Amino acid sequence: MKAISVLGTSSNAGKSWMVTALGAWLRRQGVRVAPFKAQNMSNNSYVTLEGGEIGRAQAVQAIACGMRPIAEMNPILLKPSGKGTSQLVLLGRAGEHIAAVDYYQHIESLWLTVAETLEFWRDRCDLLLLEGAGSPVELNLMQRDLVNLRPIVHLQGRWLLVGDIEKGGVFAQIIGTYHLMPAIAQNLGLGFVVNKFRGDLRLFNDAEFHFHKHMPNLPYLGVLPYENDLQPESEDSLCIEAESKGSGAKIAWIRFPHLSNSQDSQPWQLDLGIATCWIDQVRDLIDAQVIILPGSKNTLSDLQWLWSTGLASAILEAHQQGVPIVGICGGYQMLGQVLRDRQGVAGNAGEIRGLGLLPMRTEFMEVKQVRQVTAIYQTEQHTDRWNAYEIHMGITEPINNLDQSPPMQPFLQVDDAGTRRDEGWQSDRVWGTYLHGIFESPQVRQSLVQLAKIANYQPAKILWQAHQQQLYNSMADLIETHLDLSAVCRYLA
Repeated sequence: MKAISVLGTSSNAGKSWMVTALGAWLRRQGVRVAPFKAQNMSNNSYVTLEGGEIGRAQAVQAIACGMRPIAEMNPILLKPSGKGTSQLVLLGRAGEHIAAVDYYQHIESLWLTVAETLEFWRDRCDLLLLEGAGSPVELNLMQRDLVNLRPIVHLQGRWLLVGDIEKGGVFAQIIGTYHLMPAIAQNLGLGFVVNKFRGDLRLFNDAEFHFHKHMPNLPYLGVLPYENDLQPESEDSLCIEAESKGSGAKIAWIRFPHLSNSQDSQPWQLDLGIATCWIDQVRDLIDAQVIILPGSKNTLSDLQWLWSTGLASAILEAHQQGVPIVGICGGYQMLGQVLRDRQGVAGNAGEIRGLGLLPMRTEFMEVKQVRQVTAIYQTEQHTDRWNAYEIHMGITEPINNLDQSPPMQPFLQVDDAGTRRDEGWQSDRVWGTYLHGIFESPQVRQSLVQLAKIANYQPAKILWQAHQQQLYNSMADLIETHLDLSAVCRYLA
């Protein structure tokens, strides 16, 4: 097995993008390639078929590489839950919430897990495509490195460096990063890429001359133009990709302080007549035709924030005016009457009043529910079946709703390891579900549009997963067109 690590000069330089594109391109060359990120910090997570939890970015990369996502692609996942703590997910299994200072005391034992997982891959692929995190030369953190230079030095592989011209100072970014690396790591350089160029690429024609004066031994692979239509989901729930997109009827997504799994909004981007808007202020709800409460990594804290900002009252008022409300995972729990976390297993401890839109209550338990299922959504004319998953620590149960008018009905059904069961609840223009990925169903999106009485809506003619495959192939085309990948080919020969 050979190994290439994609490093970045900073966070959001394009490491995840490059691993996805390079994986798709290598797959087309007949290379058995697998993605790997030793340590990821993100609340955007994915559930593997075995019930393991990994970063969404590694799941996307696996699919681009033609592989099924597994826990060994992301052995350490940190899910921030507020107040300087994160839930530690080790080889797919959720563990305790841990403070940063305590986490760093276990670096060497965690490195053993990373090293053992690297050995797992040695006879399972031709190339392991690693992704770094942030910058590899944060001088105050390098001695605690698990994800940037240490893994690729351990494997004696090669690295590519990605610089972000959009941030400015790209020469200083790349040249400075290279010269701050220790010599043992400098010698493993395969080349570097300038990313996110906007405008006329000819204006950058003399870049190689300037780079070569300061880094004569590191090949310049080229510059990539920024293509807005070729941006897969990001691992960062609060990044630019979670901003407003599209035009038409406004679907307002609540941007919780501890937002998780923001990618649930993305299938709407395929449709016409819909504007996906992330909001955190009452005034932005005024013209919303649908309101969606997404996932949260600290549900009680985010629900308290919803009440304190006035958003909770605004949501209830919008519902009274006929606006449909949808809750997903943590947002689903908030739709009930009461939420109780006696031990603080999911974030803040305590009990808090829910929005009261559905007659149910949630009790948080230490055992985390992590499963992949087949979702089944039926209408009189059509039945959609697709893969979805749930990740939550709460148990939600209905409260006697004999007086509820109209009464609650199951939202949809799932096939869970061969057992078919009801999942989620709906009543009076309110939908609630634990499932991530519900909007990958065109019929679910169409039903919500009809419920909201939205006009001028045009559903996409392509399914979300097919669209994603087209996206990965187009990303591979882009790097093939604009980059000199001969150094990669020589290394693999």
